Amino acid sequence: MLKFFDKLRSLFNKKEPEKPALDNIVTAPLSDAQLQSIKALSAHRYEPMQLIATSAQSVGRQRELNEDSLFCLSTTIAGNTSNPPFGLYIIADGMGGHQYGEIASNTAIRVIAGYVLKKFHDSLFSLTGTPVEESLQEILQAATSEAQKAVLHEAPGSGTTVTAALIVGQQLTIAHVGDSRAYLIYNDQRMEAITRDHSLVRRLEELGQITAAEAAVHPQRNVLYRALGQGETLESDITTTPFPVGGYLLICTDGLWGVVSDNELRRILNEGPTMQRACQNMIAAANAAGGPDNISAVLVQLLG
Repeated sequence: MLKFFDKLRSLFNKKEPEKPALDNIVTAPLSDAQLQSIKALSAHRYEPMQLIATSAQSVGRQRELNEDSLFCLSTTIAGNTSNPPFGLYIIADGMGGHQYGEIASNTAIRVIAGYVLKKFHDSLFSLTGTPVEESLQEILQAATSEAQKAVLHEAPGSGTTVTAALIVGQQLTIAHVGDSRAYLIYNDQRMEAITRDHSLVRRLEELGQITAAEAAVHPQRNVLYRALGQGETLESDITTTPFPVGGYLLICTDGLWGVVSDNELRRILNEGPTMQRACQNMIAAANAAGGPDNISAVLVQLLG
């Protein structure tokens, strides 16, 4: 009997195998070199197709209040059937010199985001997956109309630009009012503006009354003839185009594109070790050039 208890005691007194000390485990963010090596794999096919987005913002060097607002949402629901990536990205620039410019821009992005996400709620999150009946163009047109009503009510006498990008799969649909811009940057480094400024100077340029060089320094280059909150009715420009796989979408306010040239923006993107760093570097370049206005940018890449 004593031998039995001695054996039992020896079982309970066995030493546990030594575990590595938690104090010796070190975690750290990936280095730029590691991130660059991951970026080099972008030529490979990604499953599922996905959107990667980043944003950056600054009040600038000559303004005390930030009247820009932005919204970014990327999601993927992957399973046995094809589930395209979904993204919604919005930038709004409250009109400087107007009362409640910051309220106007924030109201615009919240109303547009809320309207679009309500339309897609069932198809994204419900088990029944009820399909959306309206086209993407109709949804964005209606969303900007709702935002127009809200800005008139919440910030009377004010106004804001808005550029909203809705991405479903490889289809990119843009709703645009004012002079915040959307660009596509292709794999061959081409950079194309896919929005048209609703400014008096841009209109004069289109009519051939002034040159592009004259437009860039015109004293009325920031005067808009179309903006949310101006006038009772509003129709936004709607554009639909394929999103280039591996390419980028850049949405930005005139605090960026009006200060930093397209060539410089393209160079910054190409040389940035990461998307986030490139986006931040764009804002830094605008500030280095004087930062005369609020600066906002959203950068999106489609991998697939």
